[in-house]
Amino acid sequence: MSVYLLCKLTETLESDSYRQSIITAPGKGGKKGKAGEGLLQWDSEREKVLQALVQLLQLDIRSLWSLSLVEEEFISCVTCCCYKLLENPTISHVKSKPTRDCIIHLLGVLIKKYNHLLGASVKVIQLLQHFEQLSSVFAQAVSVWSTEYGVRAIIGEVIREIGQKSSEELAREGSGVKAFATFLSELGTLVPELMIPNISVLITHLEGESHTMRVAVCEVLGEMLVRVLCGDGLDESGKADRDRFFDTLQEHLHDTHSHVRARVLQVYTRIVNSKALPLCRYSEVMELAVGRLMDKSINAVKSAIQLLAAFIAHNPYSCKLSSADLKKPLEKETAKLREMKEKLQGKAPVIKASELWAAMEPELLVTVRTELEPTSEAENEQQEDNGRDVEEEKEEEDDRATAVKIAQYLRSDEDNSELSQNLPPTPQKEGEKEGEDGELKKQEMLVQYLKDTETFALQVERAISVINTMLYWKTTSVVQEAVQFCVTVCEFSVANSVSGVRKMLPLVWSTDAAIKDAVVQAYRRLYLNPQGDTVRTKAQTLVDSLSELMVDASLGTIQCLEEIVSNSYYSNMDYFCVMREVVLSNLDTLCSVALGEKVTEDFLLARDTSLFIFLISYHQQSKGAPFRLPQDHQLFTCLTQAVAEGVVMEDPYWQGFMEQAVRLIYFMAESPDQLCSRLLQRSARLLLDQIAEGGEINKDAMNCVCLAQLLALCGCVAFWQVSHLERSVSAELRRRRGETEEREEKEKGPSNKQAANESAMEEELGLIGASAEDTEAELIRKICETELLAEENLLCAFLPLLVRVCSSPGRYSHPQLTTAACLALSQYMMISPSACEENIRLMFTVLERSTLPVVRANAIIALGDLTVRFPNILEPWTQNLYARLSDEVPSVRQTAVTVLTQLVLKDVLKVKGQVSEVAVLLIDPEPHITSLALNFFNELASKDNAIYNLLPDIISRLSDPERGIPSDNFNTIMKQLFSYITKERQTESLVEKLCQRFRTAKTERQWCDVAMSLSLLSMCERGFKRLQECWECYSDKLTEPGVYQPLLSITAKLRRGAKPQFKAQIDEFEKRLTAVHTRGLENVESPEMDEENQKQGGPSERTVAQTPLGTKGRTRTKRGRYSEDLQRSKRYLPVETILLSLFCRTVHIILSQDPRSD
Repeated sequence: MSVYLLCKLTETLESDSYRQSIITAPGKGGKKGKAGEGLLQWDSEREKVLQALVQLLQLDIRSLWSLSLVEEEFISCVTCCCYKLLENPTISHVKSKPTRDCIIHLLGVLIKKYNHLLGASVKVIQLLQHFEQLSSVFAQAVSVWSTEYGVRAIIGEVIREIGQKSSEELAREGSGVKAFATFLSELGTLVPELMIPNISVLITHLEGESHTMRVAVCEVLGEMLVRVLCGDGLDESGKADRDRFFDTLQEHLHDTHSHVRARVLQVYTRIVNSKALPLCRYSEVMELAVGRLMDKSINAVKSAIQLLAAFIAHNPYSCKLSSADLKKPLEKETAKLREMKEKLQGKAPVIKASELWAAMEPELLVTVRTELEPTSEAENEQQEDNGRDVEEEKEEEDDRATAVKIAQYLRSDEDNSELSQNLPPTPQKEGEKEGEDGELKKQEMLVQYLKDTETFALQVERAISVINTMLYWKTTSVVQEAVQFCVTVCEFSVANSVSGVRKMLPLVWSTDAAIKDAVVQAYRRLYLNPQGDTVRTKAQTLVDSLSELMVDASLGTIQCLEEIVSNSYYSNMDYFCVMREVVLSNLDTLCSVALGEKVTEDFLLARDTSLFIFLISYHQQSKGAPFRLPQDHQLFTCLTQAVAEGVVMEDPYWQGFMEQAVRLIYFMAESPDQLCSRLLQRSARLLLDQIAEGGEINKDAMNCVCLAQLLALCGCVAFWQVSHLERSVSAELRRRRGETEEREEKEKGPSNKQAANESAMEEELGLIGASAEDTEAELIRKICETELLAEENLLCAFLPLLVRVCSSPGRYSHPQLTTAACLALSQYMMISPSACEENIRLMFTVLERSTLPVVRANAIIALGDLTVRFPNILEPWTQNLYARLSDEVPSVRQTAVTVLTQLVLKDVLKVKGQVSEVAVLLIDPEPHITSLALNFFNELASKDNAIYNLLPDIISRLSDPERGIPSDNFNTIMKQLFSYITKERQTESLVEKLCQRFRTAKTERQWCDVAMSLSLLSMCERGFKRLQECWECYSDKLTEPGVYQPLLSITAKLRRGAKPQFKAQIDEFEKRLTAVHTRGLENVESPEMDEENQKQGGPSERTVAQTPLGTKGRTRTKRGRYSEDLQRSKRYLPVETILLSLFCRTVHIILSQDPRSD
């Protein structure tokens, strides 16, 4: 009775506690209510009650009942209390672990001592169906009951109950399938070895409809394979189970549900990571994993990449996987194996059996006769054995016959190989044969190992080629997995692995922070974390790896690497600050080694040294005067001397060095304008001296090269002079102004409080700083406008020469000279608006008429920079920039689309109809140009309504007969552009705009293009309604198949999944389309039909094909409609169509008149 009361009281308190927790739960934005004091006390007493029941049931209480049998009602009372406690939603929380453990142990005692096994298994299934949160609780419980309490039968009972569930029942919602699946998965993790005897019951669910159950069973199989059926110590039964389970998993790599495929791949990843996959299955599973890279499911693709990475990381073949490196060893060992087989198969010289018998027969006869001579003892024995059985005699006769046959065989010379095989070998030959067979088997195993390794390497290389294409997918998680895979294969030196590492490099510019961080971390792991025992070894490894990466590196690759180093710079600022101090303290050494007397022999080293000094030493200072070196410093002496001497030399690396040297001078020297002025004078003097000398055969060509280098130097000085004024001089003016203001404030002190308050208010509003900055900006602008190109300035002396070279391409035809002059002129134009306006027409003339692609490409880049600097001046010339998108040279088109992409996306240029020129590049024969155009529209689509606003104008321009774009190309372009229209309201509006385009279209080709564009829209019910309302715009053009077919395809797409009422509207619209297409807009009938209608009574008042306008009940006379249509036809239709329509209408009106009216 006490137990009964305790259990019932526990159930009541638990129900009240749960009910109160719901009432006092905090609402949205509210506070948590206050629970009763008694219920708070119950939370602390619950565990004590359960412990008391456990202690009671562990005692031998059978004597309390007659026949020593505990009543079922008593057991039921306690179990109901336990299961009631398990229904609490918080039972699976961490805070409820003590209560949960007590319930599990209490039920374990009941199952073991009180025959509650069957009831527990049924109750587990029932509760799992209604309480999904109990799946992990019951998995733990069943594990404890089967291990700690030794009741292994509970696993079989529970699994049997789940296995008997029908597939249809599990496929229904609310059937507890998720709880069953989670229970099985966790139970397989806890006690996989105990589930093996009952796994056949679960395997039937692999053919069921519930993909959740299929996933659970596959995970259970995976746990068994990882933790039980692994290793070399398995018996035959275990190996059979292992192979059967692997076959089952492989089948479900092609499961119909993507979630199952993904989870099976994850199971295989765990198996491979645990090294539980047999070697004989590596190639097969690897092939399946490579195939899953083509899966439509993103999760399956990610899981396949992870599995392939696990294969490579844990492969049993080699630390370096390269099919090319394995080819020669495989051929060598295969040849060796072939030789061994041929050697064993070759027959050694054999003595004939007859010869052998002839040699041994005399001695054998003597021995036999000696043995067969009768003795006295033999005679006595013969007498005693006279009573032998008949059977023994028969055996002797058989032995005698056998001996005769052997003798006959030995005397014959025939090849009795079949008999010789049955003869026992001699011990010596048997040992030799075993040794030879052992060597042969070892060689066969080696060849097979090399073959498997080569097959594995080829599969990895195939996977690399597929995964490399995934680096630019839109799904971030797939890109991250692809990046990690590329790192893994590179670490294992797989052939062609560097291609993926290089291909991912441009992703450092990705706007997705996760992708950018993944690429940066990948390069740090591969190239910036060297391995080695000493500092020198690490440094050498780092240099080697970076040098390998720089082999054949393009300019884009170098820029990407600079971005990665820049990220490392900002993440490890202290380290780079130390490097800066080291570099500055060893400037003299750098100058003497890289910029010394032999600098003219290696301008490449000088260029890289200048760049290195600039990158390490230059940094923004927040306070204090900027760091600059005096003009007479050895660094600037070496730089100016090397630049000047290089002007009169023909070296391909001089210009790169010159650009870095001039930049370094302007960033680190005091009064860099004076230094560069002297540099220009010295360079010009050297060039004039060289021209004056003359005397060489190719002197003119060399002088052109030297003049080109001098002009390049002028342009570079002009550019950095402007940059120096706007950056360094302006910053210095602000710094000095700040110091002056701060000093004046200290001198004034707090004497005038009101003035101080007014000054503080003006500072808060930004009036003082803005006014002063405007004054400084105006000063810089005035210097650029009036002083830089003044007559007394050295830069002005070279400007007429630049203009003359650019404006006379026939006279100055040297390619390098023309290129340098054009680039230098564009740099001069950056100085001031007046310089830009004076030379802008010349620059565009060079852009359009120059025969050199490099000049046109450089002009596009320069004009793009000028557009950013002086947008108002360049705005009227925008059309000329877009014209270069149709240049005949691919490199010029590529440069043009790159520059225009930057200008448009940065809102420097307004997006107008000229974007249609970029759209044409979507069908460019050069793939890289196509990708650039695609990237342009991808980025443009991120701007609100940009493509939506441009589409009608783009369609109008591309369908213009003068452009002559083929229909297939037009359709390809439109498919891509319309893929960006995803909003329903945009689609609805575009339907109306495109329908209105029918009115302005003048040719059949334009009608077809507009109709095709309409068919590419993802139209819905509202868009279809708008299409019906615009019937008047296109109904007279439906006779054209190019208009009719696209509109018909719209109805076909709308009909898919449409509701019955909407489908009826679609069918009616399609009938109207077909009627007008087959019989014409006027629905003209033959004269015979009109006469028949007149005989049947009344005139034939047939109207035009009915239109789906909303004005039902309002009709028009044929004459009125004819007048309106005729006027529209006069405006938009060709003359032939007008005359034909007029004739048909006239005949129809005459035939329709009532004869009685006469």
